[in-house]
This record gives sequence, C-alpha cells and structure tokens, in this order.
Amino acid sequence: MSVNKPTLVIMAAGMGSRFGGDKQIAPVDEAGHIIIDFSIYDALRAGFGKVVCVIKPQMEADFRRAIGDDIARHVALKYAWQVLDAMPAGFAVPEGRQKPWGTGHAVLCALDEIDGPFAVINADDFYGRDAFRAAAEFLLADGDADEHAMVGYSIENTLTENGSVSRGVCAGDAEGFLTDITERTRIEPREGGAAFTEDGGASWTFIPAGTPVSMNLWAFRRGVLEAFPRMFEDFLKNDVPANPLKAEFYLPNVPKALIASGKGRVRLLTTGERWYGMTYREDADKVKAAIAGMKARGIYPEKLWG
Repeated sequence: MSVNKPTLVIMAAGMGSRFGGDKQIAPVDEAGHIIIDFSIYDALRAGFGKVVCVIKPQMEADFRRAIGDDIARHVALKYAWQVLDAMPAGFAVPEGRQKPWGTGHAVLCALDEIDGPFAVINADDFYGRDAFRAAAEFLLADGDADEHAMVGYSIENTLTENGSVSRGVCAGDAEGFLTDITERTRIEPREGGAAFTEDGGASWTFIPAGTPVSMNLWAFRRGVLEAFPRMFEDFLKNDVPANPLKAEFYLPNVPKALIASGKGRVRLLTTGERWYGMTYREDADKVKAAIAGMKARGIYPEKLWG
C-alpha cells in the first residue's frame, strides 16, 4: 500500500448559470452543509488526506465562509485559482475571451498542490460514499504509474426530472478498462428509459439501463501529471485559433488521448450509488430530501464536523 494518502481536487470555478447563482455554496440541509461538505466527508472516510478546491479568485471570501474553518481542522484544505491567463509562456488570452478554458484547465491550475495520486470531482455533484471508496482503494493500491481509473454510474442513476443532462457514455473491454467515452449533451428520462437526441428532439436514441456514464470522478496516478500541461499547450496551438472565444480543454480529453496513444490505461470502476446534483434550481428540493433520508438511515450524522 502507498504511504501517501491521495489528494481530492474539487472543480468549483463554474458559476452555475443554469442553476441561477453559486450552486456550489447552496445549503442542502438544515445544518447548512453544502454538497462539497459531503464529498469531503466521504473522501476522508475513504482514505483521502488532502483537498484542493479550484475556484475563481472573486469567489474566495464566500467560498471560504461556506466551507468554514470546521473542515480545515479535519483535513489539509488548499485553494487553487482558475484564471484565464494561467497559460504557458508564449501564449496570450485571445481578445474578447471571457469563457473559462474548461475542466482540464481546472486540473492544470491545481497541479502545484498535487504531489502524488489524486482524484477529481465536480463541486456540485453528490457522488456517494461508495464512489469515494472505489477511487481511494484504487489509488492506495500499488499499480502502474500510467494506469488510472474512472468511477462510472449507471445511466438511470444520473438523470434529473427537471431537464436534460450531459453525460459521457462509456465503453469498456473484457478486462474492465475504458476504451472510449462519447459525450451526449442532451440526455433525458423518457418513457422506456434514458435517451439522447442530437437533432433538437426530433428523434431519440435510448441508452440501455446499466450503461456506465462518467460523472467526472477520475482517479489519477503520478504518470498523468506531465500530460496535462503538454496537452493544454497542444490545445492552445491547435484548437484555439479556430474558435478563440469558446474552445474548451475538457478533462476527459486527457485520459482519452492517453488511451488512444497507448501511453496510459483507465480502469472502469463502477458504483451502485445514485447521483444527485444541482443542475437546475428545481433539483435542490430532491437533493435535500435525499440527504435527509440518508441521515435518517444513519449514513451521515446530523453535523458532519461537530
């Protein structure tokens, strides 16, 4: 077993436009906890030893207040800033660009705080304790530096009744390794199951129940650390000139490139957990009800850090 506890990187720089505000710091129970509280609590129970929150500098005061000193007493809590001008030498932000560079860039901004194996999650997704257990067990076990993992959720456990969601639909091989991720940007629950459309709803294609999808819960070993800066520079050279205001460096593109080039493998882990998220404002009540139910069953105490 590794003597170094893995780090948890939380991507929290998005402002939550569909939710209508800073959904990352919206309370989800009567005790005032936010979703990140539960993610950190589950991660610590699973064996993680450090947390890095990637945020925008202007969010710092509110974010620190929402996270609170209580968490800092239980774990090494660090911050990293995702800003547009966090770029390699020789590159400049295109004139008029305001859109963040994407989830891959968020991880890149956190690399100075990472010194070993690490996992990455979204700030506004509730993953469940089994998902963190699976990621931690993988990272704490001895393994090849270029073998990584992704925790996949069954498609039917990742939907919202309040609109569409975007999911990476996963394919794996007989050995349990990820072979491909196909991004579907509009998936909805329909009569007969989950389905996606690529033509504005004129036609729908059903996704079989049990199909694993990515919720951006990745577990990386040290071998990936040099890939992020190299691939981001390639992105700036090759993708940004054609779409300078909107091109994004997505996190899944890094493991996908490693798989395609044969320079890395990604084990496809699975969990039976149900995802809860704050994609839309109407999702909040469902998230609160789910957490209240888990507290009633003894999965969580009333006060996580009491």
